[in-house]
Amino acid sequence: MKILLVDDDHLLARGTAKLIQRLGGHQVAITDAPEEIFQQCQSGEVDVVLMDVNLPSAQWEGKDVSGADIAYLIKSDPQTADIPVILITAYAMLSEQQHLVEVSQADDFFAKPITDYEALLGTITKLQEERQQKVKS
Repeated sequence: MKILLVDDDHLLARGTAKLIQRLGGHQVAITDAPEEIFQQCQSGEVDVVLMDVNLPSAQWEGKDVSGADIAYLIKSDPQTADIPVILITAYAMLSEQQHLVEVSQADDFFAKPITDYEALLGTITKLQEERQQKVKS
């Protein structure tokens, strides 16, 4: 499975990618550039997006955007709407998590730092299986 990990903290992202590759056997690409995110999603190369919410230097069409904004754009585009998006952030309180998921139309949410990689990998697998079922229907 091909996972796109969107995070502005490249050191943390590399560590997360290595764990996902080692524990789950998945391919992981890392970026924090909106142009690259949309290009990879539209190319069909991405099975799941792990999206950091806090992307301080991210801009799209001249405006500052967050990971939640980018997730919404992915989910709003018919070409990419079926790609599962999991939001990841260290900053959202429990009460904000549901709001972030609703506003972004993301499929799930994990808090940083990720400590339960088995749960994350299980969620990735479940979302990908649901996506494949929709394609078959």
